[in-house]
Amino acid sequence: RMFHDDELEESEKFYVGQPRVLLLIYALYNTLVARSEMVCYFVIILNHMISASMITLVLPILIFLWAMLSVPRPSKRFWMTAIVYTEVAIVIKYFFQFGFFPWNKHVDYTKDKPYHPPNIIGIEKKEGYVHYDLVQLLALFFHRSILKCHGLWDEDEKVDSSSNKEDTDDELSLTGGRRNSSASLTSVNLAASVESIHVHFPEQQTAIRRKSSSSISQLSHRSSFSSHRSKRDIFKNINHTTLSLYFLQCKLYVIKSHCGLCCFRTLQVYVPIRQFFYNLIHPDYSAVTDVYVLMFLADTVDFIIIVFGFWAFGKHSAAADITSSLSEDQVPEAFLVMVLIQFGTMVVDRALYLKKTVMGKVIFQVILVFGIHFWMFFILPGVTERKFSQNTVAQLWYFVKCVYFGLSAYQIRCGYPTRVLGNFLTKSYNYVNLFLFQGFRLVPFLTELRAVMDWVWTDTTLSLSSWICVEDIYAHIFILKCWRESEKRYPQPRGQKKKKVVKYGMGGMIIVLLICIVWFPLLFMSLIKSVAGVTNKPLDVSITITLGGYQPIFTMSAQQNQLKSLDPNEFNDFLRSYRGNTAALQFLEGYAREDITRADLEGNSNSLWTISPPSREKMIQGLRDLDADFTLVISWTIQRTLEEVYPYYIKAPSDSLAKPIKQLLKDCKWENITVSLVKNTSEEWWVLNQLGKKQKTPHESLELFIFSDKVSPPSLGFLAGYGIMGLYASVVLVIGKFVREFFSGISHSIMFEELPNVDRILKLCTDIFLVRETGELELEEDLYAKLIFLYRSPETMIKWTREK
Repeated sequence: RMFHDDELEESEKFYVGQPRVLLLIYALYNTLVARSEMVCYFVIILNHMISASMITLVLPILIFLWAMLSVPRPSKRFWMTAIVYTEVAIVIKYFFQFGFFPWNKHVDYTKDKPYHPPNIIGIEKKEGYVHYDLVQLLALFFHRSILKCHGLWDEDEKVDSSSNKEDTDDELSLTGGRRNSSASLTSVNLAASVESIHVHFPEQQTAIRRKSSSSISQLSHRSSFSSHRSKRDIFKNINHTTLSLYFLQCKLYVIKSHCGLCCFRTLQVYVPIRQFFYNLIHPDYSAVTDVYVLMFLADTVDFIIIVFGFWAFGKHSAAADITSSLSEDQVPEAFLVMVLIQFGTMVVDRALYLKKTVMGKVIFQVILVFGIHFWMFFILPGVTERKFSQNTVAQLWYFVKCVYFGLSAYQIRCGYPTRVLGNFLTKSYNYVNLFLFQGFRLVPFLTELRAVMDWVWTDTTLSLSSWICVEDIYAHIFILKCWRESEKRYPQPRGQKKKKVVKYGMGGMIIVLLICIVWFPLLFMSLIKSVAGVTNKPLDVSITITLGGYQPIFTMSAQQNQLKSLDPNEFNDFLRSYRGNTAALQFLEGYAREDITRADLEGNSNSLWTISPPSREKMIQGLRDLDADFTLVISWTIQRTLEEVYPYYIKAPSDSLAKPIKQLLKDCKWENITVSLVKNTSEEWWVLNQLGKKQKTPHESLELFIFSDKVSPPSLGFLAGYGIMGLYASVVLVIGKFVREFFSGISHSIMFEELPNVDRILKLCTDIFLVRETGELELEEDLYAKLIFLYRSPETMIKWTREK
């Protein structure tokens, strides 16, 4: 070896021989050192998520609009700003922890109020008020030490001193001249002072950058650079004393003039910010990258968080889940606003990506950063009536959005790709990309929306129908390419029958799937209540008896302690009483002990019998006439003694209609009850008593057994509510239609499905995308016409798809 060091070799051997746990710790530390700036960003955002105040709001905004947009890395000025700001924030929070401030006397009352001024500013008194700020300061100092160890802390100053050496000499001479000249100030006007301000900014370098960012040749760039150097050489030959005096006169006049001072201060702030964003949009060198997929995934995760946790962005009285609200035909306002905003940002992001406009992306980034931070930390707490730090769903949504902001800043800093060719899932031809791409196409309206948006924001000569035709051909050819690649990886020898693993694996899975689809409603409705069913015991049992059409004579209800469950001994005795009754035992198989409730109703009516005297006399005549029928509401014939009218066993199904259980009523006869009228001096009421009660009680009462059907869990209620026929109509028939199209439409697509080699067609589609991105629109028309002719000519298609 050319370079050999025994100490380094021994050190490497010593390192390799360490335990794996120690090696893992070394690796984690090295990762921490390599990404120390990301650690600082994470701690700053975490501090803001937990504190959620105006004091902690400044640094996250500076991260997304300054640090992450700096090329190649954040400057020393940013890190010093973050360190000093954190130190000042710690001192301010410490100062306002003293109890003599009036808002610190009622902390327990105001700590949960989102719009309490100390809570908004971040100076409220609380335990651990400075913990996260100290961790943040520690992370910043750790990153500062890493930069110093690698010589990157003072790098900006070294670069400026080396690249602008002549400007530095001018500044030094100007500084020296300030001490030696103090006159001739009145001869300089304000225009000259403003011009002197602009001398300090590298206008020539800006012009070079603008030219180099456009499509100007290398020669013109060199010529402009050489002319710039020649001008600088001429500028150096000017007498330094005269120039220093000129600059000093200009600046002193600016300071003397109040209007000029304001102008000077404004330019000092405006010009560096403008130059920062100009350099960002027109960089000298652009490391083009494409992180749109990651940004789209972050937006998708935020979209899912909104759907399943939308209640966290509205009032506390909102429903707990979106399915229950939609089932009642109610669209919560918070859900609607959040979904529309999230979807709108995704559409705008797609448009900027297709137009490749970095300027638009910068503007969109600034609007989103300020808008979302203002909404999340100033508007949302008022809507939800709780602090942001107490809203876990909103914190999760904000953290994912911060990931999106970081990716957007990285995209802006590196620039958009010059060519966008096809879907990101079509970059490889394997099973993963195949199934993900097919799943992407199965999402309703997603493929159509993407195709229309691409057509709107991409320069092309194709009509919308032609565009969709090319997209469909490309998607179909990509799927065929994936299958052909799989056939090459796993070839099937000629003349050899299919293996049983393949036949029973694929064929058996399809058979099981089809059988499950056909019998899904029956299995679902059977298992949903027997396996996953929830016991639904009655809360109130009421009995009302009406003689004919007169005033009800008896009204009674049972609640709480009057509704009792059977103990094991009573349940076993109950089952033994129907040992010889096959129909009853078959019915009881579907019920467990906890599904049966015994209701004990008081025999005395809980309401007085208020009937008019004429109606009373007429009802008495009807009861005395034994030959005439006297009906109840259930239309049974009755006498003084009511025979076989009382339903001893009631089935309470999942719907609202309760039914008597005929299987448990011996010989289909109901129980007998007695009815008597009780009078006192001025009032009267009816008393009912059941004759054949299982629980013998000395006083008049009624006994009722309720069998409660299990109901489906709330999470599956949206399926169980359709019933068996509804599931067959909505699931089996719809799926069966798609399955039938797959099995019956194969013969019509043989010409386009059985293509041995699709590389040439795939290349033709890719060429269409490529010439479109390069602006060769006439060539795009020619290639599209060639593609259409290829699909119209079977003979040409056969030639193009032959194996090479």
